[in-house]
Amino acid sequence: MNSRDFGLTETQRDIRAMAARFVDAEVAPHAREWDRAERVDPGIPRRLGELGFLGLTVPERYGGTEADMLSYVLATEELGRGDSAVRGIVSVSLGLVTKTVVAHGTEAQREEWVPRLVRGDALGCFALTEPGTGSDAGSLTTRARREGGDWIIDGGKMFITNGTVAEVALTFARTSEDGITAFLVPTAAPGLTATEVHGKLGLRGQATAELAFDGVRVPDSARLGEVDRGLGIALGALSRGRISVAAGAVGLAQAAIDAAVGYAAEREQFGRPIARFQLVQELLADAEVDTRASRLLTHQVARMADAGASPKEYATEASVAKYHASETAVRVTNNCLQTFGGYGFIDEYPVGKYLRDARVLTLYEGTSQVQKLIIGRAVTGVDAMT
Repeated sequence: MNSRDFGLTETQRDIRAMAARFVDAEVAPHAREWDRAERVDPGIPRRLGELGFLGLTVPERYGGTEADMLSYVLATEELGRGDSAVRGIVSVSLGLVTKTVVAHGTEAQREEWVPRLVRGDALGCFALTEPGTGSDAGSLTTRARREGGDWIIDGGKMFITNGTVAEVALTFARTSEDGITAFLVPTAAPGLTATEVHGKLGLRGQATAELAFDGVRVPDSARLGEVDRGLGIALGALSRGRISVAAGAVGLAQAAIDAAVGYAAEREQFGRPIARFQLVQELLADAEVDTRASRLLTHQVARMADAGASPKEYATEASVAKYHASETAVRVTNNCLQTFGGYGFIDEYPVGKYLRDARVLTLYEGTSQVQKLIIGRAVTGVDAMT
């Protein structure tokens, strides 16, 4: 039995196989083109919706597919293997936005947004990060104030995935000195401007934006959850999101290994394939071991979620998986680029893109340093000194 199949149900294997077929036919062949153009084919979200990838784990009554978290992880790993930019569309729109609306929204909010999001007719973005706060989500400065039965939102967000293509922004704003509240803000609302961020090192095909809120008015019915309780909603979404990032990192590392192994078998030096050289085998062996370990850590936290653990209960395990997998993706892609030698430095070969895409995984949804703080606090029982 293939070690990757161990413990998987037939349904889980089928979902992974369907994702692999989609990636091999409709994603991987175009990844370099999308990277160069800084734009994924705009028809991809609808295709993701048709195949059910934007509705995994969402109740059927909203058009979703009632799969478990491990199935979602398996599909996300395959998407990461094909193109991290496409994986990011799913991780954010489904993992951070749709699932949060299902978990915390009113029935009216679910009926308004969830069916459109799972079909790919609309995408969501997660408007938390700000230019001056970064990983310090509790210090955000975007504000929302009451005016009659409405809320007026002012402020700015930065590095927002899907920001220029989303139809709804799950927005977090300060509503009191100590409180943050979540809102579902239509991106077509007057006063909301999205400006695309260009010149990124990696994830070039993925739309990344700066959002400006200038007196954006939304009704109280757009509020998600209770007033001043939005930070908990954000942190819970990030715990779920870190599982998705970890899975995508595993897929990215696997793609780099596959490319390097294929190249090493064909490339000859000194009259023999470089796959026969011990130091090349060492690079690939280290990459394989690290990737397998990251996969197991990611599957472990997915199984915890499937066993009924809440995001708060598996937050540490999500940080462990995200930290290990993202750092592994950087090491593995770097080793695999070394296998390619100078050819790895040009984008005719995919491994350079893998390395560029891997680097950002250690930064978003909590930097590696933030993950270490979370893990260290869980291990010691005390907060680190600041």
